Amino acid sequence: MDEQTEELSVSNLHCASCADDLQESVGRLNGVSQAQVNFAAGKLRVRYDAQKLGRDELVQHVERIGYTVHQGHTLQVAPPSLWRSRRAVLTVISGVLIGAGLVLELIRLDRALLTVEGRSLSLAVLCYLTAAGVGGAQFARQGWQALLARQLNISFLMSIAVVGAMLLGEYIEGASLAFLFALAELLEGYSVERARRSLRELMKLVPNEARTRRDGREVVLPIEQIRVGEVITVNPGERIALDGEVTVGHSTVNQAPITGESVPVEKRVGDSVFAGTISQEGYLEIKVTKRARDTTLAKIIHLVEEAEAQRAPSERFVDRFARYYTPGVVAVAVGVALGPPVLWGAPFSEWFARALVLLVIACPCALVISTPVSIVSAITSAAHHGVLIKGGVYLEELGQVKAIVFDKTGTLTTGQLAVTDVIAFPGHTAEELLQIAASLESKSQHPIAQAIVRHYEQTAARKSLLEAQGVQSLTGQGLKAQIGSQVYLVGKPELFAQAGELPQLAQLQSQAKTVVLVGTEQQAFGIIAVADQIRPQASEAIARLNEFGLKVVMLTGDNEGTARAVARQVGIADYQAGVLPEGKAAAVERLLKKHGKVAMIGDGVNDAPALATATVGIAMGAAGTDTALETANVALMADDLSKLPYLVELSRRARCVIQQNIWFSVLTKFSLGAGVFPGYVTLVLAVLAGDMGASLAVTGNALRLAQTKPRASAG
Repeated sequence: MDEQTEELSVSNLHCASCADDLQESVGRLNGVSQAQVNFAAGKLRVRYDAQKLGRDELVQHVERIGYTVHQGHTLQVAPPSLWRSRRAVLTVISGVLIGAGLVLELIRLDRALLTVEGRSLSLAVLCYLTAAGVGGAQFARQGWQALLARQLNISFLMSIAVVGAMLLGEYIEGASLAFLFALAELLEGYSVERARRSLRELMKLVPNEARTRRDGREVVLPIEQIRVGEVITVNPGERIALDGEVTVGHSTVNQAPITGESVPVEKRVGDSVFAGTISQEGYLEIKVTKRARDTTLAKIIHLVEEAEAQRAPSERFVDRFARYYTPGVVAVAVGVALGPPVLWGAPFSEWFARALVLLVIACPCALVISTPVSIVSAITSAAHHGVLIKGGVYLEELGQVKAIVFDKTGTLTTGQLAVTDVIAFPGHTAEELLQIAASLESKSQHPIAQAIVRHYEQTAARKSLLEAQGVQSLTGQGLKAQIGSQVYLVGKPELFAQAGELPQLAQLQSQAKTVVLVGTEQQAFGIIAVADQIRPQASEAIARLNEFGLKVVMLTGDNEGTARAVARQVGIADYQAGVLPEGKAAAVERLLKKHGKVAMIGDGVNDAPALATATVGIAMGAAGTDTALETANVALMADDLSKLPYLVELSRRARCVIQQNIWFSVLTKFSLGAGVFPGYVTLVLAVLAGDMGASLAVTGNALRLAQTKPRASAG
């Protein structure tokens, strides 16, 4: 078997049921082993035996049943103008012909032209028949394919309704039905396209070309031709085309497209940059570290597409409901058409017309589109704000969580130590203290030593370090070295005899700070306090989560004192200290038993077991971290905790919108159905309210989710 996989970009996929019909139709082709349609992305992926089926035959089949195949990814192809597409032109012609027929009747020029089967056909009637044929041409083809596949899809039901109306002599009703349904499909497709637009805008962020040097000269090449290890150049104001590392230059870079950060980030030599971000001020030379298809933005786009293709719980419910609802209503329609005439001798034409109305109402288009369009809108909107949700199931689950668990280090804190206090004792200065400490600590790679050296470099006004000689490491205690003729010590309080007499020590330690004393063997000169910094948005984010009624818990491997201090600073009442990585998963399990649904947020690496155990695992700072992007259910692309309340709010709103759409669709259908029997609901009303109106209503409601935005952080 010569099996290969083809991915086609398909337009005219207006609803999830259309996608299902296309998938089943292609799946029945000889040689096809698997067909999968991604409605959100407009993609058809087919695995087939190339000896039995060619690509051209596959494309011809897809286009024969009413869809259009594009070269390249459908989200990279700008959609045609609404009024220039073939479907739109045919719809307009259909409407014009109906208008012409009405005018002919109004001015009484609708004389009979010919007689067919005892029926006289006037010019107006011919206009209506032509209008029905033109307007119904698109969906009639899809209906015919459904008939061959023994399916009851919306196109088949509408085709039956149009033909039935014409057979009854209800020419204007049949023509109006064809025109209104074609218009509904057109507007529905436009609305779905608006939901897809957000993801297309992500794809437009990356330039198609980049400048690089080859053979001693600068050339502009498509990004697909640039190899890993080559150097690209970026001028001020230009977008960066590929992920890489800065080798020359300095600039501030707007990373909002990737991380959602509102403030540009400084980039110097050695720093990583992402494709799609903008160099605002300076010139940069960047060594490429990833190919075009492997960049962080490319992975985000791929993951968002895959996420939108997954079926959420609500969507699976709707699919099951529609599977029984449509055949059920069709069975009722058959009973309505035959029952009263056979049992009570009622006029057949009257009850057959009502049965046609029921067929129109049986179309579950608004119902089946209600959930996926909401999920597309929410997930793509979240991606624009630096939040990657891996599927509709996680979007819905997040809207139901009762508790959220935080890792401490790297999540609530930055995970990087920094100097917080410099206390010089009488006779000494803070500058002197830092200079001595940094001179010794510059010889060490310990995180505390690096924090002190970094602080000195930022505050010392370019004063150079002193020459430390004979540096000795006092294992687990600190450092000892000679500067000039004096021997100095930097390290734990235990190195100094007077440490027990210093009241500042207990106060600093109670604030979860690590203290370092600086001095000679005879006396201490002062104290330097170092601590893991609380993220600036942590307190505000925790406060908002508490407002949402969530139980907030912190898990940490640190000691009780440090855990208590951090929890107090960020506003968390419930915390557990001394929890090892393997113990975090067990702690999450206990919370699941108590609260039902629990979210866990961590750094995506050492918290992996706990993230996997939680209902929803959320990774912090996932930009550029392949492991976190691939394993987390949700990824916050930047180290920005303010996106967490936004995520919870978006999930709750999405769940609410989905439920609103489902109930609205179901109640609309049943209300119209009840109005058919007394004759209150006509074919035109059924299309206007039950199909076009309901579909546009649920789509418009879903698009409101894009208006949910992160609140500006006060930190």
